[in-house]
Amino acid sequence: MKVAIIARSTLYSVPGGDTVQAVQTARQLNMLGVSATIKLSNEHIVYTQYDLLHFFNLIRPADILHHSEQAAKPFVVSTILVDYSEYDKYYRKGVGAIFNYLSGNTIEYLKTMARWALGRDHLATKAYIWKGQRKSIMTILARANQILPNSFSECRRVNTAYPSNVRYTIVPNGIDPELFKYNHAVKKDAELVLCVARIEGIKNQLNLIKALNGTRFKLILIGAYSPNQKGYYDECRAIAAPNIVFIDHIQQAQLLQYYAQAKVHILPSWFETTGLSSVEAAAMGCNIVITDKGDTREYFEDAAFYCNPASPQSILAEVEKASSATNNTALREKILEKYTWPQAAKQTLKAYQLALQ
Repeated sequence: MKVAIIARSTLYSVPGGDTVQAVQTARQLNMLGVSATIKLSNEHIVYTQYDLLHFFNLIRPADILHHSEQAAKPFVVSTILVDYSEYDKYYRKGVGAIFNYLSGNTIEYLKTMARWALGRDHLATKAYIWKGQRKSIMTILARANQILPNSFSECRRVNTAYPSNVRYTIVPNGIDPELFKYNHAVKKDAELVLCVARIEGIKNQLNLIKALNGTRFKLILIGAYSPNQKGYYDECRAIAAPNIVFIDHIQQAQLLQYYAQAKVHILPSWFETTGLSSVEAAAMGCNIVITDKGDTREYFEDAAFYCNPASPQSILAEVEKASSATNNTALREKILEKYTWPQAAKQTLKAYQLALQ
Protein backbone atom coordinates (compact mmCIF):
# COMPACT_ATOMS: atom_id res chain seq x y z
CA MET A 1 0.00 0.00 0.00
CA LYS A 2 1.30 3.45 -0.96
CA VAL A 3 -0.02 6.49 0.88
CA ALA A 4 0.60 10.23 0.48
CA ILE A 5 0.32 12.05 3.81
CA ILE A 6 -0.58 15.59 2.78
CA ALA A 7 -0.13 18.32 5.39
CA ARG A 8 -0.04 22.13 5.51
CA SER A 9 2.66 23.91 3.51
CA THR A 10 4.19 25.31 6.74
CA LEU A 11 4.46 21.91 8.45
CA TYR A 12 8.24 22.22 8.89
CA SER A 13 8.76 25.98 8.83
CA VAL A 14 6.17 26.53 11.59
CA PRO A 15 6.35 23.25 13.53
CA GLY A 16 3.52 22.22 15.85
CA GLY A 17 1.83 19.16 17.27
CA ASP A 18 0.60 18.17 13.81
CA THR A 19 4.24 18.13 12.64
CA VAL A 20 5.08 15.49 15.22
CA GLN A 21 1.90 13.58 14.42
CA ALA A 22 2.55 13.53 10.67
CA VAL A 23 6.23 12.60 10.96
CA GLN A 24 5.66 9.87 13.52
CA THR A 25 2.64 8.48 11.65
CA ALA A 26 4.68 8.15 8.44
CA ARG A 27 7.62 6.61 10.30
CA GLN A 28 5.56 4.01 12.13
CA LEU A 29 3.47 3.14 9.07
CA ASN A 30 6.63 2.44 7.10
CA MET A 31 7.69 0.08 9.89
CA LEU A 32 4.37 -1.74 9.39
CA GLY A 33 5.09 -2.20 5.69
CA VAL A 34 3.07 0.75 4.37
CA SER A 35 4.91 3.07 1.99
CA ALA A 36 3.91 6.40 3.54
CA THR A 37 5.37 9.64 2.18
CA ILE A 38 4.80 13.13 3.59
CA LYS A 39 3.90 15.75 1.01
CA LEU A 40 3.32 19.44 1.69
CA SER A 41 0.08 20.84 0.33
CA ASN A 42 1.89 23.28 -2.00
CA GLU A 43 3.99 20.52 -3.59
CA HIS A 44 3.28 18.92 -6.96
CA ILE A 45 2.00 15.43 -6.20
CA VAL A 46 1.89 12.59 -8.73
CA TYR A 47 -1.35 11.04 -7.51
CA THR A 48 -1.04 7.92 -9.65
CA GLN A 49 1.84 6.78 -7.43
CA TYR A 50 -0.49 6.36 -4.45
CA ASP A 51 -3.39 4.12 -3.46
CA LEU A 52 -4.71 6.51 -0.82
CA LEU A 53 -4.38 10.11 0.37
CA HIS A 54 -4.21 11.01 4.07
CA PHE A 55 -4.91 14.66 4.88
CA PHE A 56 -4.25 16.56 8.10
CA ASN A 57 -6.21 19.50 9.59
CA LEU A 58 -9.88 19.67 8.63
CA ILE A 59 -9.79 23.33 9.67
CA ARG A 60 -7.69 23.97 6.51
CA PRO A 61 -10.16 22.65 3.93
CA ALA A 62 -8.82 24.44 0.83
CA ASP A 63 -5.82 22.10 0.64
CA ILE A 64 -7.98 19.01 1.06
CA LEU A 65 -10.54 20.17 -1.52
CA HIS A 66 -7.89 20.75 -4.16
CA HIS A 67 -5.91 17.53 -3.84
CA SER A 68 -8.89 15.24 -3.25
CA GLU A 69 -10.64 16.58 -6.35
CA GLN A 70 -7.52 16.45 -8.52
CA ALA A 71 -6.52 12.96 -7.41
CA ALA A 72 -9.92 11.23 -7.48
CA LYS A 73 -8.48 8.72 -4.99
CA PRO A 74 -9.87 7.36 -1.72
CA PHE A 75 -8.87 9.63 1.15
CA VAL A 76 -8.97 9.92 4.92
CA VAL A 77 -8.63 13.00 7.13
CA SER A 78 -6.94 13.40 10.51
CA THR A 79 -9.32 16.12 11.62
CA ILE A 80 -7.30 17.84 14.41
CA LEU A 81 -10.29 20.13 14.90
CA VAL A 82 -8.97 22.92 17.12
CA ASP A 83 -11.68 25.36 18.18
CA TYR A 84 -10.20 28.86 18.08
CA SER A 85 -13.54 30.58 18.52
CA GLU A 86 -13.35 31.49 22.22
CA TYR A 87 -9.85 32.92 21.90
CA ASP A 88 -10.66 34.67 18.63
CA LYS A 89 -13.88 36.19 19.92
CA TYR A 90 -12.96 37.25 23.42
CA TYR A 91 -9.19 37.54 23.78
CA ARG A 92 -7.77 38.79 20.51
CA LYS A 93 -6.64 42.42 20.55
CA GLY A 94 -6.38 45.16 17.95
CA VAL A 95 -7.96 44.45 14.56
CA GLY A 96 -8.68 40.89 15.69
CA ALA A 97 -11.27 42.25 18.11
CA ILE A 98 -13.75 42.35 15.22
CA PHE A 99 -13.93 38.54 15.51
CA ASN A 100 -16.15 39.03 18.55
CA TYR A 101 -19.04 39.62 16.15
CA LEU A 102 -18.41 36.72 13.74
CA SER A 103 -19.06 32.97 13.65
CA GLY A 104 -16.18 30.51 14.03
CA ASN A 105 -16.39 29.44 10.37
CA THR A 106 -16.36 33.06 9.19
CA ILE A 107 -13.33 33.77 11.37
CA GLU A 108 -11.41 30.80 9.90
CA TYR A 109 -12.38 31.89 6.38
CA LEU A 110 -11.03 35.41 6.98
CA LYS A 111 -7.81 34.07 8.54
CA THR A 112 -7.25 31.76 5.56
CA MET A 113 -7.81 34.58 3.09
CA ALA A 114 -5.52 36.89 5.09
CA ARG A 115 -2.68 34.33 5.11
CA TRP A 116 -3.06 34.02 1.34
CA ALA A 117 -3.25 37.78 0.73
CA LEU A 118 -0.18 38.42 2.90
CA GLY A 119 1.83 35.67 1.19
CA ARG A 120 2.17 33.62 4.36
CA ASP A 121 0.47 30.58 2.86
CA HIS A 122 -0.81 29.42 -0.50
CA LEU A 123 -4.45 28.95 -1.48
CA ALA A 124 -4.67 25.56 -3.15
CA THR A 125 -8.01 26.12 -4.85
CA LYS A 126 -9.93 29.25 -5.74
CA ALA A 127 -13.14 27.25 -5.15
CA TYR A 128 -12.61 27.93 -1.45
CA ILE A 129 -13.20 31.63 -2.04
CA TRP A 130 -16.84 31.13 -3.03
CA LYS A 131 -17.53 27.95 -1.05
CA GLY A 132 -16.32 29.37 2.25
CA GLN A 133 -15.16 27.46 5.33
CA ARG A 134 -18.26 25.54 6.37
CA LYS A 135 -19.40 24.46 2.90
CA SER A 136 -15.85 23.35 2.06
CA ILE A 137 -15.67 21.19 5.18
CA MET A 138 -19.12 19.71 4.55
CA THR A 139 -18.03 18.82 0.99
CA ILE A 140 -14.92 17.08 2.30
CA LEU A 141 -16.83 15.05 4.89
CA ALA A 142 -19.36 13.97 2.25
CA ARG A 143 -16.52 12.59 0.11
CA ALA A 144 -14.08 11.26 2.73
CA ASN A 145 -13.79 7.50 3.19
CA GLN A 146 -12.82 7.91 6.86
CA ILE A 147 -12.01 10.60 9.41
CA LEU A 148 -9.37 9.95 12.07
CA PRO A 149 -10.10 12.13 15.13
CA ASN A 150 -7.73 11.92 18.10
CA SER A 151 -10.53 11.12 20.57
CA PHE A 152 -14.23 10.30 20.85
CA SER A 153 -14.66 13.81 22.22
CA GLU A 154 -13.20 15.31 19.05
CA CYS A 155 -15.35 12.99 16.93
CA ARG A 156 -18.47 14.26 18.68
CA ARG A 157 -17.41 17.86 18.11
CA VAL A 158 -16.87 17.20 14.39
CA ASN A 159 -20.31 15.61 14.08
CA THR A 160 -21.97 18.42 16.04
CA ALA A 161 -20.35 21.22 14.06
CA TYR A 162 -20.53 19.49 10.67
CA PRO A 163 -23.19 16.74 10.68
CA SER A 164 -22.43 13.95 8.21
CA ASN A 165 -22.48 10.18 7.81
CA VAL A 166 -18.72 9.84 7.41
CA ARG A 167 -17.16 6.78 9.04
CA TYR A 168 -14.50 7.26 11.68
CA THR A 169 -11.62 5.49 13.40
CA ILE A 170 -10.23 6.96 16.61
CA VAL A 171 -6.46 7.41 16.28
CA PRO A 172 -4.98 8.77 19.53
CA ASN A 173 -1.96 11.01 19.71
CA GLY A 174 1.02 9.46 21.40
CA ILE A 175 4.66 9.30 22.27
CA ASP A 176 7.69 7.45 20.98
CA PRO A 177 8.21 4.90 23.77
CA GLU A 178 11.82 4.37 22.70
CA LEU A 179 12.55 8.07 23.18
CA PHE A 180 10.48 9.11 26.17
CA LYS A 181 11.76 6.82 28.90
CA TYR A 182 11.26 7.84 32.51
CA ASN A 183 14.38 7.61 34.66
CA HIS A 184 13.59 7.22 38.36
CA ALA A 185 17.15 8.17 39.23
CA VAL A 186 16.77 11.75 38.00
CA LYS A 187 15.51 13.93 40.83
CA LYS A 188 12.57 16.17 39.99
CA ASP A 189 12.80 19.87 40.79
CA ALA A 190 9.52 20.77 42.53
CA GLU A 191 9.94 24.43 41.58
CA LEU A 192 10.67 23.82 37.88
CA VAL A 193 7.64 24.29 35.61
CA LEU A 194 7.80 23.55 31.91
CA CYS A 195 5.56 24.70 29.06
CA VAL A 196 6.37 23.20 25.64
CA ALA A 197 4.24 24.88 22.97
CA ARG A 198 4.42 27.28 20.08
CA ILE A 199 4.13 30.79 21.51
CA GLU A 200 0.80 32.16 20.34
CA GLY A 201 -2.39 33.54 21.79
CA ILE A 202 -4.36 30.30 21.87
CA LYS A 203 -1.63 28.64 23.95
CA ASN A 204 -2.09 31.41 26.52
CA GLN A 205 1.50 31.90 27.66
CA LEU A 206 0.66 35.49 28.60
CA ASN A 207 -1.69 34.48 31.41
CA LEU A 208 0.75 31.75 32.44
CA ILE A 209 3.50 34.34 32.83
CA LYS A 210 1.16 36.60 34.80
CA ALA A 211 0.34 33.66 37.07
CA LEU A 212 3.95 32.65 37.82
CA ASN A 213 5.71 36.03 37.64
CA GLY A 214 7.81 36.61 40.74
CA THR A 215 6.80 33.34 42.39
CA ARG A 216 9.08 30.64 43.76
CA PHE A 217 8.69 28.73 40.49
CA LYS A 218 11.10 28.83 37.57
CA LEU A 219 9.04 28.71 34.38
CA ILE A 220 10.72 27.55 31.17
CA LEU A 221 8.80 28.30 27.98
CA ILE A 222 10.06 26.19 25.06
CA GLY A 223 8.82 27.04 21.58
CA ALA A 224 9.10 29.50 18.71
CA TYR A 225 6.48 32.15 18.20
CA SER A 226 4.01 31.84 15.31
CA PRO A 227 4.87 34.05 12.33
CA ASN A 228 1.81 36.26 12.81
CA GLN A 229 2.18 36.44 16.60
CA LYS A 230 5.39 38.43 17.03
CA GLY A 231 3.46 41.12 18.93
CA TYR A 232 2.10 38.54 21.34
CA TYR A 233 5.59 37.11 21.88
CA ASP A 234 7.00 40.60 22.50
CA GLU A 235 4.26 41.25 25.06
CA CYS A 236 5.14 37.99 26.83
CA ARG A 237 8.82 38.95 26.93
CA ALA A 238 8.02 42.46 28.10
CA ILE A 239 6.06 41.42 31.20
CA ALA A 240 8.18 38.38 32.14
CA ALA A 241 9.95 38.55 35.51
CA PRO A 242 13.48 37.13 35.96
CA ASN A 243 12.07 33.69 36.94
CA ILE A 244 10.69 33.22 33.41
CA VAL A 245 13.02 31.68 30.79
CA PHE A 246 12.42 31.54 27.02
CA ILE A 247 13.96 28.84 24.83
CA ASP A 248 13.35 28.65 21.08
CA HIS A 249 11.93 25.55 19.38
CA ILE A 250 14.11 22.46 19.88
CA GLN A 251 13.86 18.89 18.62
CA GLN A 252 12.03 16.23 20.62
CA ALA A 253 15.23 14.46 21.64
CA GLN A 254 16.52 17.71 23.15
CA LEU A 255 13.36 18.07 25.24
CA LEU A 256 14.21 14.97 27.26
CA GLN A 257 16.50 16.72 29.74
CA TYR A 258 13.83 19.33 30.50
CA TYR A 259 11.02 16.79 30.88
CA ALA A 260 13.28 14.70 33.11
CA GLN A 261 14.01 17.53 35.55
CA ALA A 262 10.68 19.37 35.69
CA LYS A 263 8.11 18.40 38.32
CA VAL A 264 5.28 20.15 36.45
CA HIS A 265 4.31 20.62 32.82
CA ILE A 266 1.54 23.06 31.96
CA LEU A 267 -0.57 23.91 28.91
CA PRO A 268 -3.13 26.54 29.98
CA SER A 269 -4.46 26.86 26.41
CA TRP A 270 -7.79 28.27 25.34
CA PHE A 271 -8.30 24.91 23.61
CA GLU A 272 -6.47 21.59 23.21
CA THR A 273 -7.46 18.50 21.25
CA THR A 274 -4.84 16.51 23.14
CA GLY A 275 -1.98 18.58 24.41
CA LEU A 276 0.73 16.43 22.82
CA SER A 277 3.56 17.86 24.92
CA SER A 278 1.49 17.05 28.03
CA VAL A 279 1.37 13.39 26.97
CA GLU A 280 5.14 13.42 26.46
CA ALA A 281 5.74 15.14 29.80
CA ALA A 282 3.47 12.73 31.68
CA ALA A 283 5.39 9.80 30.20
CA MET A 284 8.55 11.40 31.60
CA GLY A 285 7.11 11.60 35.11
CA CYS A 286 5.88 15.20 35.16
CA ASN A 287 2.67 16.15 36.89
CA ILE A 288 0.32 17.71 34.37
CA VAL A 289 -1.58 21.00 34.55
CA ILE A 290 -3.78 21.50 31.51
CA THR A 291 -6.69 23.54 30.22
CA ASP A 292 -10.22 22.49 31.05
CA LYS A 293 -11.28 23.37 27.48
CA GLY A 294 -11.20 20.83 24.66
CA ASP A 295 -10.74 17.07 24.60
CA THR A 296 -8.10 16.74 27.31
CA ARG A 297 -10.21 14.96 29.92
CA GLU A 298 -10.56 11.92 27.68
CA TYR A 299 -6.78 11.50 27.77
CA PHE A 300 -5.97 12.52 31.33
CA GLU A 301 -9.25 11.91 33.23
CA ASP A 302 -8.61 12.54 36.94
CA ALA A 303 -4.83 12.22 36.62
CA ALA A 304 -4.23 15.86 35.68
CA PHE A 305 -4.80 19.26 37.30
CA TYR A 306 -7.24 21.38 35.29
CA CYS A 307 -6.97 25.17 35.20
CA ASN A 308 -9.21 27.93 33.90
CA PRO A 309 -7.12 29.63 31.19
CA ALA A 310 -8.87 32.96 31.78
CA SER A 311 -7.67 33.10 35.39
CA PRO A 312 -4.01 33.53 36.39
CA GLN A 313 -5.15 32.74 39.95
CA SER A 314 -6.52 29.37 38.81
CA ILE A 315 -3.34 28.65 36.85
CA LEU A 316 -1.12 29.36 39.86
CA ALA A 317 -3.35 27.36 42.22
CA GLU A 318 -3.18 24.26 40.00
CA VAL A 319 0.59 24.59 39.55
CA GLU A 320 0.94 24.71 43.35
CA LYS A 321 -1.13 21.52 43.68
CA ALA A 322 0.81 19.72 40.94
CA SER A 323 4.12 20.77 42.46
CA SER A 324 3.30 19.26 45.85
CA ALA A 325 1.59 16.10 44.56
CA THR A 326 3.30 12.74 44.13
CA ASN A 327 3.86 11.53 40.59
CA ASN A 328 0.95 9.66 39.04
CA THR A 329 2.45 6.36 37.92
CA ALA A 330 -0.94 5.12 36.67
CA LEU A 331 -1.06 7.89 34.07
CA ARG A 332 2.41 7.01 32.83
CA GLU A 333 1.40 3.35 32.51
CA LYS A 334 -1.81 4.30 30.69
CA ILE A 335 0.16 6.36 28.16
CA LEU A 336 2.58 3.52 27.49
CA GLU A 337 -0.33 1.15 26.99
CA LYS A 338 -2.70 3.30 24.89
CA TYR A 339 -1.01 6.46 23.67
CA THR A 340 2.07 5.58 21.64
CA TRP A 341 2.87 6.16 17.97
CA PRO A 342 3.11 2.41 17.23
CA GLN A 343 -0.45 2.05 18.59
CA ALA A 344 -1.59 5.05 16.57
CA ALA A 345 -0.07 3.58 13.40
CA LYS A 346 -1.95 0.31 13.88
CA GLN A 347 -5.23 2.20 14.17
CA THR A 348 -4.32 4.31 11.14
CA LEU A 349 -3.61 1.19 9.08
CA LYS A 350 -7.02 -0.21 10.06
CA ALA A 351 -8.61 3.01 8.82
CA TYR A 352 -6.70 2.76 5.53
CA GLN A 353 -7.88 -0.82 5.00
CA LEU A 354 -11.50 0.17 5.66
CA ALA A 355 -11.19 3.16 3.33
CA LEU A 356 -9.92 0.96 0.50
CA GLN A 357 -12.60 -1.71 0.84
